[in-house]
Amino acid sequence: MVKKLFITAAEMAEILGVSKAHAYKIIRKLNDELKNEGYMTVTGKVSQKYFAEKFYGVTG
Repeated sequence: MVKKLFITAAEMAEILGVSKAHAYKIIRKLNDELKNEGYMTVTGKVSQKYFAEKFYGVTG
């Protein structure tokens, strides 16, 4: 079974208990950080691993 590489705004909103709109803002911020480090990103999604690193208590 293949593990998902990316988390969507809907999944993030559910995990964090925030609105989908706020989850999209968080995704944009995290993707901007990744772009500044030279990584390619997917609009509207963020790496599961990076999300888990940035949010304490979230497992990837």
